[in-house]
Amino acid sequence: MKQYLDPNPKNPQKPNTFTLKKKENQELINTILFILDHFGIPIKQEKGYSRSIEKMALSFLAVCGITKIEELKDCKDANTPHALTTRQIITFINANFEEKISSGSYDDIRRKDLKHLVLANIVNKSSPTSATNDSTRGYMLNPLYSDLIRSFGVNNWNQLVQKKLENVQKLSEKLRREREISKINVTLSNGTKLNFSLGEHNDLQKSIIEEFLPRYGFGAEVLYVGDTAKKHLHLDKKRLKELRFFDIAHEELPDVIAYSKEKNWLYLIEAVHSSGPISEERLLQLQGLTKDCSADIVYVTAFQNRAKFRTFIADIAWETEVWIADNPDHLVHFNGDKFLGPYINRT
Repeated sequence: MKQYLDPNPKNPQKPNTFTLKKKENQELINTILFILDHFGIPIKQEKGYSRSIEKMALSFLAVCGITKIEELKDCKDANTPHALTTRQIITFINANFEEKISSGSYDDIRRKDLKHLVLANIVNKSSPTSATNDSTRGYMLNPLYSDLIRSFGVNNWNQLVQKKLENVQKLSEKLRREREISKINVTLSNGTKLNFSLGEHNDLQKSIIEEFLPRYGFGAEVLYVGDTAKKHLHLDKKRLKELRFFDIAHEELPDVIAYSKEKNWLYLIEAVHSSGPISEERLLQLQGLTKDCSADIVYVTAFQNRAKFRTFIADIAWETEVWIADNPDHLVHFNGDKFLGPYINRT
């Protein structure tokens, strides 16, 4: 069976609450996480240990009235009836699982530890219409799941779960669908489709690709773009290597890199939401990193609106361009001898 929480501490000098528990309690917690995983609860692990999933498992055990693996067959549910308030859940956990959770943290049980279980309708509220912070409300196991817990260990248990829950959409599937719906879709000039996560910074990057480059890119293709949730959302390593661009793994990458074959221009574009315009210091840094590049470099700082631009105007470097998304047909040029283009011999 999969080990969701590692009983062996990565740092023996700093053990976590799970590693300090008895072996039988560790086994029980991992068993419950295995069951919840099959019920469709998304379980995020963090390098072998996550306090949040440990507390979720402990809270679920309290709701089911289980203290030992042998008691799985006798788990309690709404029909028993068995319902515990958040304070009673803390008392149950402390009494049975070597914990010292403060009685004053009862609200964390509701807001964090039981959150996904209630959303998935695996754990039900005893009084659904009561106030959100009603400390007298109990939590109990949905009887739909109790038989599956009681039968855990039989040879065909996985098949039993699938059959019993075939008409129930798992929470992991619902959340995955919401994440997909909450994407910002972008299609590059070569037909590649990108899905940005939600956020103002990514909205601006979308505008750069769909509005700035078609106007000022001279047929430029996007070679790199990051995402707030994924550093390398799109990366053309081969093309960047051909242009002798600096190491793509470098932490000082601009937000968007695009190349115009027609002009032999490489666009380095910073999308500024809260920080990061191409200042004099940033310009010198990028020039050093691109000193061997075979293309001429165009430096662009992009803003969502003029109000944001005004916040950073004093920081913008000379011999760079500024583009403002809500005025897409105009550029602000920071110098006088030419408009959009590279500066090869900068003094």
